[in-house]
Amino acid sequence: MARPREFDREEALDRAMRVFWAKGYASTSTEDLLSAMKIGRQSLYNAFGDKRKIYLEALERYQEESTNGHLERLNGAASPVSGMEALLLGLIADDESVRALGCMGVGAVGEFGAADPELVMLRSKVGPRLFKRLVERIREGQASGEVDSSIDAREAAAFVQMTMQGIQLGARGGADVKSLRMLARFAIDRLRSR
Repeated sequence: MARPREFDREEALDRAMRVFWAKGYASTSTEDLLSAMKIGRQSLYNAFGDKRKIYLEALERYQEESTNGHLERLNGAASPVSGMEALLLGLIADDESVRALGCMGVGAVGEFGAADPELVMLRSKVGPRLFKRLVERIREGQASGEVDSSIDAREAAAFVQMTMQGIQLGARGGADVKSLRMLARFAIDRLRSR
């Protein structure tokens, strides 16, 4: 009879996610994972498979959670411009140790680019959802006169998403809160009606 698992799988996965988020895939060793997850080697392999499978599962969880948070901020304000501003400003943690982590998804792009089909597929599950809602919010803003009607909504949505990546990369590179918030507000101001 097999012994029952003696750890919380979801909690262990969350701990693994934090290690990968901080260190990336290549710099995370199996020993790092075992230590953070507080499980033995055989439990790791039995419950999760190998390092790559843990990484893919952790990245998928991270992307789903962060995308849900992005959408909450984007949709949380009646004003489309305020929603987009909340989206960008919400990326910028006051806590320097959290801010320095940047974004695990952006880190994966930096580490793997588009060379890994499984990672590209994972990104394709969340990126279009946020893009679609950004386009809708921009069009809402154009209809209400809040967003410049001469801009292309799809191009503007892509601009906001690229700005998100820039903020997260800047945070990982050590940019301070004031500079990152200035960048976020500058980007949003480009969308406003004049």
